[in-house]
Amino acid sequence: MIAAEPRVPMETAHSTAMLESDGQPLMRILHIIATLNPEAGGPTESVRVLLSYGPIGYTGEVVTLDDPKAPYLKDIPFPVHALGPFRTTYGFNTKLLPWLIANRERFDGVVVNGLWQYCGFAAWRALAGNTPYVVFTHGMLDPYFKHAFPLKHIKKWLYWMPVEHRVLRDAYRVLFTSRAEKRLAEESFRLHPWNPYVVPYGASGPTGDAELQKEVFFATCPSVRGRRFLLFLGRIHRKKGCDLLIDAFAKVAHADPELDLVMAGPDSQQWAGKLKQAVEKAGLGHRVHWPGMIVKDAKWGAFYASEAFILPSHQENFGIAVAEALGCGKPVLLADKVNIAEDIAGDDAGLMELDTPEGTLALLERWIAMSVEEREAMAERAYRCFHTRYDMRENAKAIIKLFENATVSRPQLRSRK
Repeated sequence: MIAAEPRVPMETAHSTAMLESDGQPLMRILHIIATLNPEAGGPTESVRVLLSYGPIGYTGEVVTLDDPKAPYLKDIPFPVHALGPFRTTYGFNTKLLPWLIANRERFDGVVVNGLWQYCGFAAWRALAGNTPYVVFTHGMLDPYFKHAFPLKHIKKWLYWMPVEHRVLRDAYRVLFTSRAEKRLAEESFRLHPWNPYVVPYGASGPTGDAELQKEVFFATCPSVRGRRFLLFLGRIHRKKGCDLLIDAFAKVAHADPELDLVMAGPDSQQWAGKLKQAVEKAGLGHRVHWPGMIVKDAKWGAFYASEAFILPSHQENFGIAVAEALGCGKPVLLADKVNIAEDIAGDDAGLMELDTPEGTLALLERWIAMSVEEREAMAERAYRCFHTRYDMRENAKAIIKLFENATVSRPQLRSRK
């Protein structure tokens, strides 16, 4: 029934045993997510980061619909049960529901990551009334999608009534990463009798040698060595406002001839070609760089080597890359549709403008107009902002507390341990 045996690293097994020997067993939490493919974006990265903090209070496992042979599952430092592959966007899989029923007794709580897929329905069928589960919406109830993709919204509404609203209704909590996300979610669908809860969110801070990581990045993108640059890091996707950024950069490039732009990320919509054509037409092919998706040391090196991070997104539930940039002490230039932009601008750790052509242009003009001293001061505030607001360990603690409260309120679940 389990398509891939879980892989438990020695250090995780050791820390678990050590805590259990002290009479304080770790809480056991399962994450359900369709894929751990890094190209899938934020939800995948959040699960990877969150489970790295197991030793502070829980041990985690993941069940996913990935192919057990997928290369990105190698060297993952937590147990993974890969039941796939799946061949449709809905992710129907005949193995998932029986697996959840067979294994639900092993866990104190379950985190369902994302909406609109079979994973949520299977979790509801297997867990409701048995094992407490929470649903992490990851921004998937944002009304942006209703306006940007009206036909998809009709399909979601048809799915909402018989399935998705039941998944949320019976969840112990429905998790949001900010008050803004919670408020926006309530605008998307009627009939939402859920139990909302805003949890702290964030990212892992950088580790390793910054200078060595910069060299790894420059090996990946040698054309930017020795240049000042702004960094976009994310999917090359219309939602991210990439076209706004390219157009705005073309308009301000003359004002700072030494400033380049790096567009790093997977081309998830096969859109990069058109954007590159626009760059060439503007005569800026030598100043806009496209390294593709960068991970691990190359990613951290890109953050460290950049002047600032920029994200003119039309919809961003949180933006893990935003928090990662702050953790590297880099100011962030954000559209107002990034849900945490207002808090960051309030800390003077970055700039915020509208998610429009004019707003994106204003972000670049304001940055270029700042003095070196002003940029350095903002970088220091960016570093403090990360440690004050976006340390992912606080999210891990919040989830532990949620399930502790769930088992206290449902003593029949505690007796399983």
